[in-house]
Amino acid sequence: MLFHFKELASKDVAAEFHERMNVDALVESRRDLLAASPLQVDLTARYHGGVVRVEGQLTAEITMACSRCLKPVNETVLIPFEEQFALKPEASEEDEDDDIIAVKEERVDLKPYVEQTFLLYLPFAPVCEEGCKGLCPVCGTDRNTASCGCDTEKVDPRLAGLKDFFKQ
Repeated sequence: MLFHFKELASKDVAAEFHERMNVDALVESRRDLLAASPLQVDLTARYHGGVVRVEGQLTAEITMACSRCLKPVNETVLIPFEEQFALKPEASEEDEDDDIIAVKEERVDLKPYVEQTFLLYLPFAPVCEEGCKGLCPVCGTDRNTASCGCDTEKVDPRLAGLKDFFKQ
């Protein structure tokens, strides 16, 4: 997924990218991510006023473990992608604070930016359903399917003496 500044500027046409990208190497260290389909990348790059604006959408099917009960959660993630690039051979640290990414070379590979956006948009704590009760912290029973009867009330040891105060 390369674009050339001079080519986009001279032709005054948009460059389109439609690719499927394998993300297995990106997500192999994520234990909560059970499976991920190849990432569908649909982007358009346009040159205007010295800046190349790349926008589009990333799409993937992912299977993650529910953060409460550990059941698999299948989800389709639709990720908006929007970046702006400016060709600046002598890029300074001041340029890095802008919304525009300063690049030194005339050719720009979009792959690292796509990978970064994909990783940032993965759900942090997916749940199988809004009312998921999770696992019992004492015995590990799935509280969505069965009640275990464990006492999960924790009393601060400093206040244990007051525990029975109001039972009289």
